[in-house]
Amino acid sequence: MKSLGTHLLLDLEHCDPEILDDLSRVKVLLMKAALDCGATVVGETFFKFEPHGVTGVVSIAESHLCVHTWPEYSYASVDIFSCGQSFDVEKSADILIKGFSCSSPRIKRIKRGLEEFRIDKE
Repeated sequence: MKSLGTHLLLDLEHCDPEILDDLSRVKVLLMKAALDCGATVVGETFFKFEPHGVTGVVSIAESHLCVHTWPEYSYASVDIFSCGQSFDVEKSADILIKGFSCSSPRIKRIKRGLEEFRIDKE
């Protein structure tokens, strides 16, 4: 396989529900997880649900970080995808795990890319 990037899927259980339901704190954490780890932010969007929950996406030149929270279950689902070498996805995950005060994180690591890779010569 020709790897084009790394995708981390985080299931964060037993998080602080107050943090998960606070739009500004979630936004600050996602931006920190991008900027402190070498990403180049190119856009962002966040939304606060009623009665509870937050969703957000930080678009980075290297790909994206996104989160969806369920404060009523003390749970957050996070995707971190990078196709760049300068962005540290593991450090980014650590920032979010600590930032959400998560005591039971699960992380799946997926290599993304081309199954068959060849260079056609003309």
